[in-house]
Amino acid sequence: MTLRCRTGPDEAIFPVALGRPRGLHGGMHELVRSNDIVLLGAIEALLASADLGCLIADQHISALEGMIGAFPRRLLVREQDSKRARALLIEAGYGGELRPDAVR
Repeated sequence: MTLRCRTGPDEAIFPVALGRPRGLHGGMHELVRSNDIVLLGAIEALLASADLGCLIADQHISALEGMIGAFPRRLLVREQDSKRARALLIEAGYGGELRPDAVR
């Protein structure tokens, strides 16, 4: 089964439970946090072309607050895909947009 990026409320494929994003096969990893919807769309398309599922979180609250920047959108991928997704974004020139990798 191939997971595609889905951003609509009726298409959510990554449920959130107990405040920790949980995907179909484990936890989620935040790659990018931004208010730039063009940037997020480009990264979303890049990940989809590599068959990497993703979720853009907080887009509805961001729209409600009027795009003043108080609530940036977050791009999440499954934990098992995070290294591959990070490498892909660095190779494509989006390395400066990546969130610091969390130490576990």
